Amino acid sequence: MTETGWPLIPREVLPAPVEAAKRPVLPRPVPPHDAGRQLPFFGAETTEPSPADLAGLLAGPGRLGRMGGTARVSVLVSGAWRVHVLVAELVARGLVAHWRPADPEGVRGDDRDETPELSAPEDERPGTPEPRFEVLTAYSRRLNGLAEAWPRAAAQLFLSGPRLRLWVAAAGDPVPGGYALGLDPAKDVTEIDGALVRAGLAGRLSDDGRRYSIMGRRRVTRLAELVGERPLAAPAQLWPGGASA
Repeated sequence: MTETGWPLIPREVLPAPVEAAKRPVLPRPVPPHDAGRQLPFFGAETTEPSPADLAGLLAGPGRLGRMGGTARVSVLVSGAWRVHVLVAELVARGLVAHWRPADPEGVRGDDRDETPELSAPEDERPGTPEPRFEVLTAYSRRLNGLAEAWPRAAAQLFLSGPRLRLWVAAAGDPVPGGYALGLDPAKDVTEIDGALVRAGLAGRLSDDGRRYSIMGRRRVTRLAELVGERPLAAPAQLWPGGASA
């Protein structure tokens, strides 16, 4: 996507390259044996998407940037499918989003005027280094509320389904007996741990501080209910409640 005039001209004064659209809030199909079960009140399928949901990215590996009277959120991800899912989720929240390649050490790619074509899924076949990308929102005033509150807001962070959905899309992976959410080891995760406990997703931090593992079928099932149906671009075995559950 073209970055005309950036950073001299705020991105939101330029025509959006993709028309903002809202992700439809549809009832989740309920299997016959769960016919009496209700969807979680704060799940991704019962809560309207909002720019405030990007707090879920900041709870994980996301980074906040500020420029003048605007703000943006960026996150490094592994795998092209995460780029597809995150960009769609960000656009559904009325934000302009783009991406760029990152090298294996996590350093962002060069600042090109145009975003290259996203690698095909076959580039992620076993035996090859998993590609790394940086997904970024444009600088926007719509993120100012989040920027002004963070990181103080982490102390009272409420991890709703839509916020957890973004976190899972950016850095969620199954682990034996549970599901892990990626973290930024440079952040203090004390408040994030508290928010996960309040959401009914108590887990444990890895020794290197890079992931938070939610263990046990009951907690993983709750996570799956909160984040909602698997996006089409997401591999079934990597989404909570997927093939590996």
